[in-house]
Amino acid sequence: MEIAKYEAAEGDSGLRIDLFISNRCPDYSRSAVQRLIGTGNVTSSGRPVKKNHTVTAGEVFEVTFPEPRSAQSLPQNIPLDIVWEDADVIVINKPRGMVVHPAPGHPDGTLVNALLYHCGDELSGVGGVMRPGIVHRIDKDTSGLIIAAKNDFAHLGLSAQLKDHSLSRIYQAIVCGGFSQDSGTVDAPIGRHASDRKRMSVTQKNGRSAITHYEVIARYNGYTHIQCRLETGRTHQIRVHMAHIGHPVLGDMVYGRKKPEKGLCGQCLHAKQLAFIHPRTGEKISVTSPLPDYFLEILAKLRIEN
Repeated sequence: MEIAKYEAAEGDSGLRIDLFISNRCPDYSRSAVQRLIGTGNVTSSGRPVKKNHTVTAGEVFEVTFPEPRSAQSLPQNIPLDIVWEDADVIVINKPRGMVVHPAPGHPDGTLVNALLYHCGDELSGVGGVMRPGIVHRIDKDTSGLIIAAKNDFAHLGLSAQLKDHSLSRIYQAIVCGGFSQDSGTVDAPIGRHASDRKRMSVTQKNGRSAITHYEVIARYNGYTHIQCRLETGRTHQIRVHMAHIGHPVLGDMVYGRKKPEKGLCGQCLHAKQLAFIHPRTGEKISVTSPLPDYFLEILAKLRIEN
């Protein structure tokens, strides 16, 4: 069991409690937060809050997260968009809204549950029973490519490539504001937020090296379509770095603006390209994923408004 405290800021005033908590807990869906509220796991001043509670600045909420169930026994027949697969490696095009592995609030319905059904007992055990086969993560509301290992040999080889940066990951995003330059690099260490453990922040204290290279694809009125190449792979790296330089990812209500924009709840961020050296054959593998419908719809809106 895990307990966390969240204090409402001025910008949170007027939000419903379920939206406020889900903004603070990006790994939780709003419906999962509503279940926590309904079971009395969200309190203020020691008392459970009601589902229609409206947040005021300065309020402190305590959230009790139950322990997740083991994913080991939960294979589920969930459709997978398989981009590339062989006996060692599988690359999935993850839809927006799918959680990668079971966690509090998401005991099933995750990518891991789908992989367990598809791959059976072939997945590597390096990541433990909660994350079999998972080499790296992408956030629930980030769409796009993610690689998984079917055995320990492949997992260790791919993990080594993550560490030495030979596993290449390129993302596309729509961010707020305009850039005067066409490209740049954000080199700023990332660590846990000092007061909110569910968030990350740029920090020298306990921060780890984080480098993001970006370039402008297109400029719109108040927004920019960019491409980002990760040199490192810290949690929420692109989202934290873009917010740090004053260009939060559109729809990111954790690190950016606190209310939905352009009808989007959740960051407009897509893992578009992935390249790696096959751990067994040494072959260079490169895969791409087309921009999903939600991303294309936002681009269409921005072109009309431009």
